[in-house]
Amino acid sequence: MFLRKWNLIPFLQYIAKMELYSRITYFCKNGIVMLLIKRQILGEAKLLASQFRAISLIGPRQSGKTTLSKWVFGEKPYINFEIPTVQAEVEEDTGAFLKKYPKGAILDEVQRVPDIFRHLQVMLDNNKLRGQFILTGSNNFLLQEHISQSLAGRIGYLQLLPLSYSELQNAGLATDNIYKQILTGGYPEIWDQKLLPEKWMSAYVQTYVQRDVRLLRNITNLGSFTRFLMICANYAGQLINRDDMARNIGVDTKTIQAWMGVLESSFILYLLQPWYRNLNKRIIKSPKLYFYDTGLLCHLLGISSQAALQKHPLYGSIFENWIITEIKKNRFNEGINGP
Repeated sequence: MFLRKWNLIPFLQYIAKMELYSRITYFCKNGIVMLLIKRQILGEAKLLASQFRAISLIGPRQSGKTTLSKWVFGEKPYINFEIPTVQAEVEEDTGAFLKKYPKGAILDEVQRVPDIFRHLQVMLDNNKLRGQFILTGSNNFLLQEHISQSLAGRIGYLQLLPLSYSELQNAGLATDNIYKQILTGGYPEIWDQKLLPEKWMSAYVQTYVQRDVRLLRNITNLGSFTRFLMICANYAGQLINRDDMARNIGVDTKTIQAWMGVLESSFILYLLQPWYRNLNKRIIKSPKLYFYDTGLLCHLLGISSQAALQKHPLYGSIFENWIITEIKKNRFNEGINGP
């Protein structure tokens, strides 16, 4: 109320926009000023917006893609394609829908309306203005497939992962307690709202399995897939053995391969190939498996306290996972998209 009474909202937005605060910025949502953890990828997002007609921003659910998009491109209309009525409207007449946004828009979870990409191609070819559309998605495979078919050469790529340690440190939220850091993970909502990681992760996994997995693959046995997800947690920081995984779950190796692709494309985990001077060896040798978020990893392993984490037989692998993923986050934040 104080902020509205004295009309300080524009002032705070101005301060944040000019980046006069090095640790925090402010985000205005529905007239309410909120603390926003400043993301290190912000500069890269602005750079790409000046270079490309559209930007693809991908990353796991709840990693902050929508918040970042609204902050960098807040003057643009926001469309969420997870809303059934919006999805139905664009599917009825995609061309007419896009004509309502001649100066561009933020298109959230755009992979849900695949027909929109060919219409976007026409719009971008007819208008060379930079930074028109921002396409966000939590499914790398589906979004990249559509982009490569219609928007190649017209779009810049960004990946936003959960908060890195340095981002939390810059916001004054990081702790020197390494066990707490690993157990909490990096999803922004947990830190911003001071939520209980275990409760948040439980809901996250349930939503992911029930909604995203169904969208990606026609997986009829969600119970088996959930067991596979938990088995993957036991492989964190280790070389993967798909044959052993298949035997433990009771499916074939091809199914394991397909399910692994689901987890990779939705930013739950990633595979890191070993480095050899011989390129063939890099490809042939088994990769190591890592999770993008150690809080989620700990939840899947049944670790709910710092004491349990310290005593867990896989703590060494979990710690390795945290270190490797921090390196990966920092590379992505600098716009380096290699392995």
